[in-house]
Amino acid sequence: MISLTRTQIHTKPIEQVIDILQNTTEHYRAPMMMGASAPTFSSLIDLSTSPRLSFSSSPLISSSLSSSSPNKFLLYNPLRHNKRLSSSSPSTTSSSSVSIKAIASEKKRVLIINTNSGGHAVIGFYFAKELLGSGHQVTVLTVGDQSSDKMNKPPFNRFSPSEVGKVVEGLEFDVVLDNNGKDLDTVRPVVNWAKSAGVEQFLFISSAGIYKPTDEPPHVEGPGLQDVVKADAGHVAVEKYIAEVFSSWAVFRPQYMIGSGNNKDCEEWFFDRIVRDRPVPIPGSGMQLTNISHVRDLSSMLTLAVENPSGSSGKIFNCVSDRAVTLDGMAKLCAQAAGRPVNIVHYDPKAVGIDAKKAFPFRNMHFYAEPRAAKELLGWKSTTYLPEDLKERFDEYVKIGRDKKPMKFEMDDKILESLKVAVPV
Repeated sequence: MISLTRTQIHTKPIEQVIDILQNTTEHYRAPMMMGASAPTFSSLIDLSTSPRLSFSSSPLISSSLSSSSPNKFLLYNPLRHNKRLSSSSPSTTSSSSVSIKAIASEKKRVLIINTNSGGHAVIGFYFAKELLGSGHQVTVLTVGDQSSDKMNKPPFNRFSPSEVGKVVEGLEFDVVLDNNGKDLDTVRPVVNWAKSAGVEQFLFISSAGIYKPTDEPPHVEGPGLQDVVKADAGHVAVEKYIAEVFSSWAVFRPQYMIGSGNNKDCEEWFFDRIVRDRPVPIPGSGMQLTNISHVRDLSSMLTLAVENPSGSSGKIFNCVSDRAVTLDGMAKLCAQAAGRPVNIVHYDPKAVGIDAKKAFPFRNMHFYAEPRAAKELLGWKSTTYLPEDLKERFDEYVKIGRDKKPMKFEMDDKILESLKVAVPV
């Protein structure tokens, strides 16, 4: 739980305040676990970059709603059930939260509905930081599993997507981002509520994974390219529905990403093997091209869409960096970042008898997209530079102690045994 004093808020930079909020939610997964749940965190705090912060009390949003729906949202007000934050008003009671606002003209009120698992969860948090840094007001709702013992206690409140309007009742939003749903049943209630609530712009995090394999990579966006997506993919149905309901909408299709707090292994998979002097098994030739972006690039693209709704309206954006990397290249860059040698071993998944999807974090094929629309329509520029970004990621990898954690590599051992490759003991 979070306990911030008024002095702490006034003396710490805005980004540090957000970091405090995030760190209290155990934002990092257990170091050796792949696919572990991301933090469940929902802040009803408005921040901006202005040094002139004002305080105002507002009723806590709570919910005693119950539903048998398996897809639940958990609303977390980080100031609830903690020591009171003192405010400029002597009459503030423990039943109030603190709203931190700054004077800013033409700023947007943004609601982020964020997933708590998978590789996309971190996008919502970086997006919130980016928006706050630009002076916008942000509210984050994070989904949670009702069966989770960790979440089945105060200050979390469960509610289904169809009840979003009840949970945020009394609040108004200009923009809603859904970074949670993967199918129409999950997203439709949010879209319908947003439309009825007068939300002006609806953004949706889709996936570059809906593209069909192509003989002419990279994947690009634009009219006439809908035939290259998988028609039966859940994200596709959501994209179509949003376009039917909203006149101002935008869809973003991310691929692989790196960044602090990511709860899906990317660079960590390589670091795990490199620091333990283990061979790095890569399926195929290792020359397959993919796209790996720093999540800050994704959040900056989303923010530009919020600040330029006319330019982003009705558009689909590949939410990726503008450079591809080979699978072997990723292994070498990770080794370079760690300052260690790397022993790459190639294998044929069929000959070995394993499922490459379970043994390797990336697709065993050319799979990369280009962000042409964002560059042309929004003036967006990529800042991802893997040689430097991976150094930052390795520093954090060591800081959290993952390099010292005991690990098992059973799938790797099966591959290496079939290739008769020795493994250091």
